[in-house]
Amino acid sequence: MKTRLHLPVAAFAFAFLSTLASAQPSGQAPAPGDGPPPRQAGPGSKGGPGAKGGPGGMGTAKFTAPILAKDAAEKKILDVLADISANQRRGSMSVPDDDGRILRVLAESLGAKHIVELGTSVGYSATWFCLALEKTGGKLTTFEIDEGRAAQARKNFQRAGVEGRVTLVMGDAHQTVATVKDSIDLLFLDADKEGYVDYLNKLLPLVRPGGLIVAHNINQRQADPAYIKAITTNPTLETVYLNLESSGMSLTMKKR
Repeated sequence: MKTRLHLPVAAFAFAFLSTLASAQPSGQAPAPGDGPPPRQAGPGSKGGPGAKGGPGGMGTAKFTAPILAKDAAEKKILDVLADISANQRRGSMSVPDDDGRILRVLAESLGAKHIVELGTSVGYSATWFCLALEKTGGKLTTFEIDEGRAAQARKNFQRAGVEGRVTLVMGDAHQTVATVKDSIDLLFLDADKEGYVDYLNKLLPLVRPGGLIVAHNINQRQADPAYIKAITTNPTLETVYLNLESSGMSLTMKKR
């Protein structure tokens, strides 16, 4: 499958995100406590924007940005995402809201035409991807082993109006990923953590040069050391880490 490369935008996004985190030593899982913890700034404190309380005169406040709909079509999808986040999180193992937003930014800035996701759950992260795919004209192939979660995901895709962009594959993804034949722009791993290396080995050949492998729950408690080693010792890959203070994600680019 041919893909269109949006090189300036994708390169800018990757360079920007790279400034948010630095890679850990090879073979070591990143520690959530690395670096100074964020400090909430109240009225009159020295941690707000423009404050001089941090090193080099930089504050340590945690910045946030509201989710804003560009148009009615985007608002429809965002409303469904808000409902999933508010009412379907219990037992779903869905990504945090901010992580979903990061996935959308990555996919849309890459101009992704084909995204592969391991671990659909109720479709929360998949719907964030579809928000991007509505703009890029791409498709999502997502794998789930639990029929109950998959059924709920299908309902959510229909509510958001994105079901036509999604192929949901049921069964053990360690076997069913063999059905993927097309080039992959972005591979998202959010299934069994000890299976990340197997998924990587099977799907990396299909990830196009300049494509991304994003893995969720990369933190001290959940990350598989074997996966950390795989993405930090392969010279054809470049890896950084994001959101280590919360769920944790690794962002790996397949070099051109």
